[in-house]
Amino acid sequence: MQQTIADTYTIPQEHLDFCATIRQIAQEKIAPRSAEIDEKAEYPWDIRKVLAEQDILGLPFPSEYGGTGTGTLMLNMAVEELAKVDASCALMLMVQELGTLPIQLFGSEEMKARFLPKCASGEWSPAFALSEPEAGSDPGGMKTTAVRDGEEWVINGAKSWISNLGIADFYVCFAVTDRESKRITAFVVESDRPGFSVGKLEHKLGIRASPTGQPIFQDVRVPQENVIGEVGKGLSVALATLERTRLGAAAQAVGIAQGATDYAIGYARERVQFGKPINEFQAIQFKLADMQTRTAAARELLYKACALADRREAQAAQYSSMAKVFCSDTAMAVTIDAIQVLGGYGYVKEYPVERMMRDAKITQIYEGTNEIQRLVIARTLK
Repeated sequence: MQQTIADTYTIPQEHLDFCATIRQIAQEKIAPRSAEIDEKAEYPWDIRKVLAEQDILGLPFPSEYGGTGTGTLMLNMAVEELAKVDASCALMLMVQELGTLPIQLFGSEEMKARFLPKCASGEWSPAFALSEPEAGSDPGGMKTTAVRDGEEWVINGAKSWISNLGIADFYVCFAVTDRESKRITAFVVESDRPGFSVGKLEHKLGIRASPTGQPIFQDVRVPQENVIGEVGKGLSVALATLERTRLGAAAQAVGIAQGATDYAIGYARERVQFGKPINEFQAIQFKLADMQTRTAAARELLYKACALADRREAQAAQYSSMAKVFCSDTAMAVTIDAIQVLGGYGYVKEYPVERMMRDAKITQIYEGTNEIQRLVIARTLK
């Protein structure tokens, strides 16, 4: 395929400056808390407050709704910086986009004005409720229903694996509105509506500081104005959202990989065996070189995919899936190598690389499993 200058990306200086500020916040405010919030599996409200005060939670939003208006590339550079020290805290920012992008892309002007500014300021937090116990990669298996009753819709069902459970002020909920034609519709459901409840929280391998579980909808009534987009077109809302938000999972993966690489490099410089630092042994040198190379390659693919999304180019969907697959596979491989570099110390919780490996695994699963992403990529090659 012929490459043109339009295939590249540029990063404005102000974005680099903002990233430097985010990096400093991550190192000073988040890194000292990471082990504790992982161990306790507690939602770090103090860190959320800092992210809101520094306009970081405003990154996913246009300026007219109180956001930074800086685009997809800047957003995911920020996700990367946060994930270098704590993937759970990076997920706070990722969900800010995931739970509001359906409204940004398909919501009415009234709906955008009602929800987006409070999310951009950090006052409100959203959630994206698509998956169910029997409908993960296959939304066609969805059992949650919404039935029209006058000017309202009555929603019944339960979702699974939903981030921000019990934290979110509203949930973008997908429900079947036409069983015969398997048509689904997207709704905004505020968390204070009668019939909504918080179900089981999952005990997870990684990203433990982000609460995940089952929101339950029992005869929850929402008005017609809470419908996102058109009735029966909810699958289009979900797919268009995930096409862009899977870049967040890719950015999170790059951040985890870089954080693990940086830690392993520092450790190898200080750890002495056989009378000299282990970074003087070729076996360790080659491992570190491969870790750095793979992470750098993943970042380049991510940034290009983000630039294509910002320019709304035709290749954006393909590159989004490629970035998600490559970056998440890289994060998993690199964190395993980081543990190996640290040896026995890498296997214990006193050092952060075991947490990074646990956090890395989910990036291969959520926002569309890597198996599904490979199908998406393959279909673009026909």
